[in-house]
Amino acid sequence: MTALEKQMPPVQYVETNGVRLAYYEVGPRTGVPVVFCHGFPELAFSWRHQLRAFEAAGRWAIAPDQRGYGLSSRPQAVTDYDIEHLTADMIGLLDHLGIEKAIFCGHDWGGIVVWQMPLRYPDRVVGVIGVNTPFMARSPADPIEIMRRRFGDDMYIVHFQKPAEDDAVLGDNVARTMDFFMRRPVPGTPAAEGGLSGSVLAEGETESAGATFALVDILKAYDPTYDPRPRFLSDDEMAAFVESFERTGFTGGINWYRNFTRNWERSAEIVDHVQAPSLMVMAELDAVLPPSAADGMEAYVTDLEKVLIKDSGHWTQQEQPEAVNQTLLGWLDKRFPI
Repeated sequence: MTALEKQMPPVQYVETNGVRLAYYEVGPRTGVPVVFCHGFPELAFSWRHQLRAFEAAGRWAIAPDQRGYGLSSRPQAVTDYDIEHLTADMIGLLDHLGIEKAIFCGHDWGGIVVWQMPLRYPDRVVGVIGVNTPFMARSPADPIEIMRRRFGDDMYIVHFQKPAEDDAVLGDNVARTMDFFMRRPVPGTPAAEGGLSGSVLAEGETESAGATFALVDILKAYDPTYDPRPRFLSDDEMAAFVESFERTGFTGGINWYRNFTRNWERSAEIVDHVQAPSLMVMAELDAVLPPSAADGMEAYVTDLEKVLIKDSGHWTQQEQPEAVNQTLLGWLDKRFPI
């Protein structure tokens, strides 16, 4: 039995939208289910604490390994990872389970997916929960070009556009890569500001923040022995991530980033307005998606509640699972009582 199998419900599969998706399900099939969407570089396993809490609370919850990850399919074509495919996968999962409508909860890249769900499939979405990731309106220009202009070619999202190079660096030593990612902020770190939330500049703006977020260069030089940031995963939990990414590599997840321009080009006709009841869970110490990234969401999300999770970096549902579970279940009990 793998480290992941020890800590998750039995895996199930659905053939949909040209791929085979693995998913994990808990709770009675009553009420409105919550579909948990993970980020990069993560898995459905990232929601293990929430699945246990939801099962204990009698809540129906589903967490898929999204395409490119874990036990799910990893298509070859980069365009197979655009937002149209990612959101359609979730609809296929609902159809397979006979679910008419669901609440979608997403973290990191999964947050981008879930905020797109009510825009593209409003009749299938009754609620949205963003964890760290705010609703982001369509940028005024190609987001890759904006990020390149502001942060430089070495900024990780820009650098990810190069075929194969980053995939090899991240996959060269998976244990080291995951050790780098899965850490808490250094104790005493002040509340985060800025992050990538300011990367969407007004069209024509040319100011530069200088090269930053140079992930590939950082990983090449990274030695976990000298990293002062505390770990938050147990050895078994870390093993679950490492075992999975040693088998799959990181190309599937990186291909999501390689569709930023395509997603922007193909979304011009979509109206940036979310009417479904929504919860924004912010993390006090997230340096990439800080609480300030959620400023102004009210202009696009009609029915919005915000909650701040204290003393948490980017991996909020794993760093502060009790606080996140209390927040999610409390909001659900208020807005979608069983």
